[in-house]
Amino acid sequence: MKHANKHPAKGEAVVYWMRMEDLRITDNRALALASKHAQQDGVPLLTLFVLSPQDYVAHDRSARRIDFTLRNLQSIRSSLADKHIPLYTTSHTPRTTLPDYVLSLLKQWKATTLFANIEYEVDELRRDIKLCELAKKDGGIACTFVHDRCIIPPGQVLTKDERGYTVYSPFLRSWIPHLTPKGKDSPIACAPDPASNTPSVRDHPVYGPLFDNTVPDEVEGFTMDDAEERERIRMCWPAGEEAARLMLDRFLHTMSRSSQLGAVDPLSEGAKVPTKNPNKDSRVGKYKDERDRLDADTTSRLSPYLAAGIISARTCVRATTELSANKKIDVSRDTGIGRWNQEIAWRDFYNHVLALFPRVSMGRPFQEKMANVKWESETRDGHLQAWKDGRTGVPIVDAGMLQAKTMGWMHNRVRMIAAMYLTKDLMIDWRLGEKYFMEILIDGDLASNNGGWQWSASTGVDPAPYFRIFNPYTQSHKVDPTGEYIRTFVPELAKLRGEELHKPPPGLADKLGYPRPLVDHDEARKRAIRRYKNPGEE
Repeated sequence: MKHANKHPAKGEAVVYWMRMEDLRITDNRALALASKHAQQDGVPLLTLFVLSPQDYVAHDRSARRIDFTLRNLQSIRSSLADKHIPLYTTSHTPRTTLPDYVLSLLKQWKATTLFANIEYEVDELRRDIKLCELAKKDGGIACTFVHDRCIIPPGQVLTKDERGYTVYSPFLRSWIPHLTPKGKDSPIACAPDPASNTPSVRDHPVYGPLFDNTVPDEVEGFTMDDAEERERIRMCWPAGEEAARLMLDRFLHTMSRSSQLGAVDPLSEGAKVPTKNPNKDSRVGKYKDERDRLDADTTSRLSPYLAAGIISARTCVRATTELSANKKIDVSRDTGIGRWNQEIAWRDFYNHVLALFPRVSMGRPFQEKMANVKWESETRDGHLQAWKDGRTGVPIVDAGMLQAKTMGWMHNRVRMIAAMYLTKDLMIDWRLGEKYFMEILIDGDLASNNGGWQWSASTGVDPAPYFRIFNPYTQSHKVDPTGEYIRTFVPELAKLRGEELHKPPPGLADKLGYPRPLVDHDEARKRAIRRYKNPGEE
């Protein structure tokens, strides 16, 4: 950016390039800047989205995530059209020539300025660097890429020796002071909505036809062929910014409902606002003490919307300030709001790691000393497939994996349990689990997914110590004390209660048609500790 073209000649349009991680109009910094520039130059604002199937293959994108993307693009197209702003959605292969393709569109539209939000993944950074280089070589086009994904951009929260943090707690302590604005600019300030184009743009010989461009219903190779699955996923995750705002509002202002545990409409009727203690009895109010409960509806379920940028992290934090008397950002450990904002800090943390330590997006362990840990073959005894299918014989693990299959989403706590079971009990390479989550989850996000997997596998930043291995049965009692979560997702165990539900005896499991455990946890734990203590040894 330092060496990009700074003052191009005035073009006939300004272009905003939307990506998979910023699918919104509200509080979108690159879009706001593009609109401002277009208004200053008195030219139309055009928006572009490029579908890149080869990137989706390379990044293990799920069909559910692509469908979610397309549904949100359709919503955005309609909203932008109300402002006389066209959204041009196109597809391009091969991905290596995408920068050339974008540049050709800019020339075709006689635009000399492009705005986009930065993506921190290595492939995407290389793509945008190439576009900047091509634009500079061309001489007539300026590309502006801005930070938008995080509350505090990567590179601003550093140690005393100006390095990126690799442990969350000190990162959080250093992150918090950045939330206090210096001067007039607040890090959670809302970017302005784009201004409308003049209606006459629809009569323009080049720009007018762009309004006729439609968003496809599917991308070849990324379709949900099962109609029942498609409808279920669409019910669980409605598209559009308004849906995301309503889900946030319900999390902040309404009480949890047991009826919302499974694959249901998150915006169904019946949500109640607490009357006695609104800030304590709401879902966010109980988040401090109940965020790990799998049998309660106490989390926000906004991860798909944050991963796709349908709602900004800034919007989420701003909304929490409205609940406090002094309108300040609560990041304490003592309140539900504070704990939730700390989770948003985790999101920043993992994105900073992604940007400052690129090897984590190249399939490498952050802790290089763990590169030689001896993993079991992925095909041995069918263990990997049994884990994917929710047939490990460990109810809490199976419930989580079946929730993922059913909803395209898992509660964060059970992600950790399932991930640690794969990497420690089964000793299967964490990268295989990371890949599967990206392939099946609708909120697949490289930074958070990789961070979570490497934490569980004890190979990443601020990892669980290798000798800290979850006992899945103990965890089951803690996170699903009523057993309702297991009963919801594991049909064979739907009528069980008590200890038998969490750890069915062999005879009962056989009778119910439920598998026996793949491994003995105590023996598996000893094997894991041995191999982690001496990477490379059996």
